[in-house]
Amino acid sequence: MSEHEQDATVVKLRGPLAADVITAAAEQHGVCVRPFTMEITDSVSGAVRYVGVPCGSTVESVCAPCAKKAKALRMVQCREGWHLDAEPVDQRGKPTADQRAVVEYRADLVAAYRDSVEAGEAGHADELRDEIRVVDDELHAMGVRGRLPNPDDPGKRAPKRSTRRRQDAPDLPRLKVARRTVGREYAGGYRPSMFVTLTCDSYGPVRGDGSPVNPGTYDYRRAARDAVHFASLVDRWWQNLRRAVGWDVQYFATVEPQKRTAPHLHAALRGSIPHEVVRQVTAATYLQVWWPPHDEPVYGGYRLPVWDHDGRGFVDPDTRTALLTWADAVDQVDAPAHVATFGRQVHSKGILGGSEEAGRHIGYLTKYLTKSTGEVVEATTDAQQAHHNRLHAELERTPCSPRCAVWLLYGIQPVGASSKTTPGHCRGRAHRRSTLGLPGRRVLVSRKWSGKTLAEHKADRRTFVHQMLAAVGITKPQEDTSRLVWRKLAPGDQNAPPRTHLLMHAISERITWRAEYERALLAAQPPPGDGGPNLSATQQAA
Repeated sequence: MSEHEQDATVVKLRGPLAADVITAAAEQHGVCVRPFTMEITDSVSGAVRYVGVPCGSTVESVCAPCAKKAKALRMVQCREGWHLDAEPVDQRGKPTADQRAVVEYRADLVAAYRDSVEAGEAGHADELRDEIRVVDDELHAMGVRGRLPNPDDPGKRAPKRSTRRRQDAPDLPRLKVARRTVGREYAGGYRPSMFVTLTCDSYGPVRGDGSPVNPGTYDYRRAARDAVHFASLVDRWWQNLRRAVGWDVQYFATVEPQKRTAPHLHAALRGSIPHEVVRQVTAATYLQVWWPPHDEPVYGGYRLPVWDHDGRGFVDPDTRTALLTWADAVDQVDAPAHVATFGRQVHSKGILGGSEEAGRHIGYLTKYLTKSTGEVVEATTDAQQAHHNRLHAELERTPCSPRCAVWLLYGIQPVGASSKTTPGHCRGRAHRRSTLGLPGRRVLVSRKWSGKTLAEHKADRRTFVHQMLAAVGITKPQEDTSRLVWRKLAPGDQNAPPRTHLLMHAISERITWRAEYERALLAAQPPPGDGGPNLSATQQAA
């Protein structure tokens, strides 16, 4: 074999795999690289076909095309609601007959589920609960918003706590909140809005990389609890701010970790508020967590509570005494287990709509939305690694909710405990090493921000594209979806086509769509020298 033939052989052996080439092409054309397969059956003709549905991931390392689309959609949502000069219209529709029928079916399932729980039929109860989750997903897919009632019997209500403010917290003005969301207009027609940043309190001095100067004195317990309850503290801040200014302040906010891994909040507020009022509200905002004490674990290691099938609850492994239930434990609480507050660093700034500064801050708000928490705060030094490990160890023994299985380590049976509950092991995001306690919701948007849901913003972009295509004579046929039955295929289903086939089909479709859209853009261009609007291909809404 000649030297030239040997080099050619080496090149072939070192060439990329076909799957990698297809994935790269999909990313280039904005096609989801991790689609899940849906089986579509025509109930009239009986024809069956399989389509790939985008995974919808918001993390770029998981699926870059889906993450970039989600980020672009959030940027549109932020821009449309930030500087509104008129009250957004409430476009919520009335309940439909189909939605009411599904709710009635859910009510029957909940009744059967509670009967099975009372009868001790754990297996049947678990099956019914899974079916209730499926029905809940169906309701949300039908456009029902908000949280649905918990199928578990709520039991007795939690005891009422005093609403009197703490003596160590400054007072706040309290005004009646008017039904107004648009900010004040100043002389000259200016209607500025705001950009606010809030942080957690200090837990000890840190170095430039975020690691503690003295890990032995760094308050990891308070850092873990503040991270777990950060979302609730932020909700309390919005409530206090609205009461202090007397109108319904709307916001678009994102939660990101600092270098020390503590969460902090960046928020775009519609309307202008005096900076002193923002600082006053932040200093006066606190959250009292009326939970049972959870400072020292009662169980651990190999000595853990066990499930008693006869009593349908957890018992002590030695004495077989039933553990204290969550409701009974809360009844005995006479002082909050934790009080969360914000730190002293508060940044607020006025922003004018349509300015370059507004666009720059929208980019800053959405900068890290395509990255996971671990990618934003990456431990590159031994000190950072040790700091993350210490915080994660504290989060593993910090309960995240009344349903958290970590409560069993403190001798308390959590809400909804069953034979499948593993003491000390909760699947909540707060306990994961990759999140380090950050709340699950990275984007917080008030309901009256833009008057539209995220799905409606997405539909607006789709409508814009269809109108552009229709202007040049390209119309897409509307398929009758009422006769179609959709079913998501489980992993490993023998009927599922290979993922590469789905990607190739999606790439072909995307190339066709892009060519049609570019044709529509060229048709919308005015003749040279006409001076009309110049639509750029970078403004694509597809």
